[in-house]
Amino acid sequence: MTVPHVAGNYHLGAHTIRRLGYGAMQLAGPNAFGPPKDKKAAIAVLREAIEQGIDHIDTSDAYGPHVTNELIREALHPYRDGLVIVTKVGGVRGPSGSWDPAFSAAEIEQQVHTNLRGLALDVLEVVNLRVMFNPMGPTEGSIEAPLTALAELQQRGLVRHIGLSNVTVAQVAEGRKLADIVCVQNLYNIAHRHDDALIDELAASRIAYVPFFPLGGFSPLQSSMLKDVAARIGATPMQVALAWLLRRAPNILLIPGTSSIAHLRENIASATIALSAEDLNTLDRIAEGR
Repeated sequence: MTVPHVAGNYHLGAHTIRRLGYGAMQLAGPNAFGPPKDKKAAIAVLREAIEQGIDHIDTSDAYGPHVTNELIREALHPYRDGLVIVTKVGGVRGPSGSWDPAFSAAEIEQQVHTNLRGLALDVLEVVNLRVMFNPMGPTEGSIEAPLTALAELQQRGLVRHIGLSNVTVAQVAEGRKLADIVCVQNLYNIAHRHDDALIDELAASRIAYVPFFPLGGFSPLQSSMLKDVAARIGATPMQVALAWLLRRAPNILLIPGTSSIAHLRENIASATIALSAEDLNTLDRIAEGR
């Protein structure tokens, strides 16, 4: 049995996948802009992820731009049966690396086609609509127009399943009225648990939740608390953070990213970490900052 299998399975669209996947964002240059420092190393990481049993890769043509999709194609095409590649639309990169909204129907269609070309696919298995009203975090506002445009591309057979990213609870509710939503991808971790109720609601509806930045935005006190638990059980803080997420809810799918094979293996090993009741009690207090 591969280590990612230990984390269990969940469904994403028409597929049942392992809950521990891989995010390709860090394979591009700093801030996901420009080429990787070492292309051969980036390709090696992708191939190692597949050999380790990972069957879910998260990417976007905006990473680079074009860089991660082209790396995935070069490293893995023709793709192994059962590999689910998830991409996203809704934003493009400016000349200096800015994250710029791209929500019109024409822009959504163009992004779908660039993802198709970059990945050498005829259909995108899952496409997340990344809501870019504010690149720094979810901001209220109707998503009807861009989501309708994406749903039309789904009807044309270019997209198989639709997800949402960087969204508020109200936008998730609006989106579910407009399309069949298979996943929600938001910032969530031990210290930032604003989506607790949403995760439980989605779990009840058998919709996957994909947290990003598992160590993002920790205060020094919160980081110290996490390190204390990690030291006590002989793991790294990142491994403990990932293990906690796997325990948090059965519909959580993880996509930790790295450009290092050693770090990739550490992340994968988080599936084997057992957290005691005492550990969980301490970790649950991190969000309260005490």
